[in-house]
Amino acid sequence: MEKKTNYRPYLIRGGAILAISLVFALVFNEATYLLQKDPSDRAPRTIELVIPEGTADQVEAGERTPSIPAELVFVVGDVLEVRNEDTVSHQLGPIWVPPGTTGRLVMEQVDRLSYSCSFQTDRYLGLEIRPPTTMGTRVAGLFLTVPTLATLLFLYSLAAYPLKKSSAPAPVREQA
Repeated sequence: MEKKTNYRPYLIRGGAILAISLVFALVFNEATYLLQKDPSDRAPRTIELVIPEGTADQVEAGERTPSIPAELVFVVGDVLEVRNEDTVSHQLGPIWVPPGTTGRLVMEQVDRLSYSCSFQTDRYLGLEIRPPTTMGTRVAGLFLTVPTLATLLFLYSLAAYPLKKSSAPAPVREQA
């Protein structure tokens, strides 16, 4: 006599829990993303840094140029354009910018840099390059969250609400 196991109730419960887990994870992940979002969670773009006229004189006098920040945050793929409106040449790391010209620096990889800088009083400028948060990153979060959540909920559901055994008698096979 062979007993056949009916997996259908387990598959139905598993499918329902998978759908619930997907909806819950989607809402929870997006809500936490929106609450923790910062300005670097964006697509790459061109960022212009203008060196105003008189900057060299201010730096020589030990004054800070208010329009130029001490630290800049980028995402991979950003392009920093340094436009020099001063009357003297300036340098930012590998970029040499003569008066009236523009220099470009492409942010190619995640890093934290400190470049020598002629238009800052302390002679350096900090650059932080972060990875961009893309839709792919957010979808990967779902692929990591949903299977784990669904498995745990499925196991807890079986412990809390076990499936009832079928009350119908098992079919009997006749031996020939």
